[in-house]
Amino acid sequence: MTAIAVPIERRRQLISTLPDAELVPLAKQGDEPAIRAIVQRHNQRLFRTARAVIRSDWEAEDVVQAAYVKAFTNLATFRGDAELSTWLTRITLNEALGRVRSRKNTSGLEEINLQTTSRGGEVLQFPSSLSATDPESELSRSQARHLLEQAVDELPDQFRAVFVLRDVEGMSTEEAASYLCIKPETVKTRLHRARKMMRQSIEQKLSGAFSALFPFDGARCASMGDRVITALRQTS
Repeated sequence: MTAIAVPIERRRQLISTLPDAELVPLAKQGDEPAIRAIVQRHNQRLFRTARAVIRSDWEAEDVVQAAYVKAFTNLATFRGDAELSTWLTRITLNEALGRVRSRKNTSGLEEINLQTTSRGGEVLQFPSSLSATDPESELSRSQARHLLEQAVDELPDQFRAVFVLRDVEGMSTEEAASYLCIKPETVKTRLHRARKMMRQSIEQKLSGAFSALFPFDGARCASMGDRVITALRQTS
């Protein structure tokens, strides 16, 4: 019996529904739809993670791309002992922290005095993709998110990283501690201080909106797959 060919677009849709455990073997064989599926699935977390360390949208994207390329070129070393998301996040963190340490005028996260107080920072613009029923609602949401993102950016580095991983990304204390290579007790202490530093009025208004911070979707999310595939082809 002759097998029926599956259209490319249909195959991509089918592959995108597979769990990571089934996508990894395909990606190890260089299957591009599988690689794209992995990229789109983990873009948000990796971008937020890089953004928490780098504090620059464009550089965070560059970090994520570099992390993907490093991960896919070394995918044979991934044994599945941890979740793929854990493995990718750690690679992204290492890439971001490496760039921070390479800056002569910047200390590594673990070298910063825990007693450092919150400092003022420049206002950085973030992409807005929250849907709204009308322009007035969209403006209100954009302004509220802008205030909160500014407050996050003004946190000292070590507190900002913990805050983003715990309250924005929703990781557990143990997960955040593992990613940052610090003790769970340290995560709890830093998170407590980070929350205390945040303006109380903003925290009251947006306590349920942290999941909408630092969006990385739409065309930016889709284009990351193209960039990763192109970079991988150049390395082969």
